Amino acid sequence: MSGGASGEDTQFVRPFIITGGRALPAQADLRLETLVVAVGTDAGGPALAFEHQRIVALCQEPLTVAQVAEGIGVPLGVAKVLVADLVVGGRLSCSQPAELPLHTLERIRDHVRAL
Repeated sequence: MSGGASGEDTQFVRPFIITGGRALPAQADLRLETLVVAVGTDAGGPALAFEHQRIVALCQEPLTVAQVAEGIGVPLGVAKVLVADLVVGGRLSCSQPAELPLHTLERIRDHVRAL
């Protein structure tokens, strides 16, 4: 039987599994340029899923949602769901920049294209 998965296939996790089947974030106002940063400590809080742990680790310094998506290697929609979970859970803080400089917009565009 040749129905077995190749080594490459076994490394792929479908995005809907990562988000628990959810396509819409718990916080609707997240945009690709929204800045997120880790807040507080993990001491005493519930254990985080693997992807959530990776996001909190990445966000020790402020990053855009687009940079988080690139950093953990998931589509932007998946990153928005995961980031929103962490914002609602009090693990990340988010802010909408009033206006982004052109070089930042170009970096975001390049990161999104890389996805």
